[in-house]
Amino acid sequence: MKNLKALLLLFLANSISAVAQGISMIAIPWYFTMLEQMDLFAYTYIGVTIIAIVWGPYCGTLVDKYNRKYIFLSLALVMGCLLAGISALGFYQGHLQWYWVGLAFVFTFLNYNIHFPAVYAFAQEIVDPSYYGKLSSYLEIQHQLTTILAGATAAMLLEGTLGGMVNIFGFKIATNWMIQPWEIYEIFLLDASTYFISLPIIGAIVYEPLVKRYQESGNIFTQFKVGIDYLKQNKGISIFGVASFSVFVCLVVSTFYLIPLYVKNHLGEQGDVFAAGDMYYAIGAVFSGLAIRKLFKNISINYSVIVMTLLATIAFLTLASTKNTFIFYGMFFLLGITNAGIRIQRITYLLKTVPNQVYGRANSIFFLSHVFFRIIFLSCFSLPFFLTENNIIYAFYIFTAFLLSTIAVLVYYRNDF
Repeated sequence: MKNLKALLLLFLANSISAVAQGISMIAIPWYFTMLEQMDLFAYTYIGVTIIAIVWGPYCGTLVDKYNRKYIFLSLALVMGCLLAGISALGFYQGHLQWYWVGLAFVFTFLNYNIHFPAVYAFAQEIVDPSYYGKLSSYLEIQHQLTTILAGATAAMLLEGTLGGMVNIFGFKIATNWMIQPWEIYEIFLLDASTYFISLPIIGAIVYEPLVKRYQESGNIFTQFKVGIDYLKQNKGISIFGVASFSVFVCLVVSTFYLIPLYVKNHLGEQGDVFAAGDMYYAIGAVFSGLAIRKLFKNISINYSVIVMTLLATIAFLTLASTKNTFIFYGMFFLLGITNAGIRIQRITYLLKTVPNQVYGRANSIFFLSHVFFRIIFLSCFSLPFFLTENNIIYAFYIFTAFLLSTIAVLVYYRNDF
């Protein structure tokens, strides 16, 4: 495979920063949960989602306009400096006010908006189309293995091991390690350091583009309109791109907002259970990365997405109607399989059908639909009703209805894909 070394270096850089990044994104919502200030986190989440309405399309244009390697370098440098600054303030004060923790979440989330489209566009640019299916699987496996490591580490750092026990995959394991629970600003320092470590690795990437891109004239709005015009002319791609995002919309709202409340208010458990759930999700996602293309090799991508969306619907319904820690782990394992499987199939389809010249912009338009749904759900779930006792379970009933409507759309337009 051409550019194999460049791809491996990108995987390595991603893995190093993703572990600490994953720890931070587990620690931040749990920090607000323990303060019993999830309403503040909801406002922060809604705020960054509104920012993403403008930032997302702009990111798509940047991804298509500039050298993607330089985008990765810039992101690593900027994120490292920002998180190091917030961490330094925490060490100086001995604590961090909630708004600094929320700001770290905002920075990381906005980084996601440009990082992942850039990764997929860069991979499309340097890999032969015959490898797109395998590439989608490998990217998912790499991402989820780092999530497992992040979840295991977060379980230790959030609760510590002073009781002589650590929660790994939901099981209490005796350990001689004596780890004090980390402060949130110490976790941010770890996160910042990995961005700086990834800088020389990204700098060492050398590649030969397999897709030729040309310089487009006009301002950012003119260039973004190119992506809109492309999707208008390709109705099937547009519908599939939006509808196949539905499980991810539900999962991202759940992971960062609903599940901390579900674990604390419904299951009556601690942060280690929250982190363990993330690990079970990642195991399911790794399984998808290894097996999903083989399982659905004789089924069209559209039908495979419909099947996995139905399974995700069942998982959310089960979470709403049960109260058991191991069922929680099992459903998150199933959500890992389905969300990752849909993402693999979705990315494979888009890499094969959307030209590299407009890939970033097309992807950012799909992302906008995700943003609008996220704003609606977060605005709804931040109401006092959902924050009271274990009423958070009703959010999962709403997700069940939403996903059933998505399945109806995918079935109705199945011949257009």
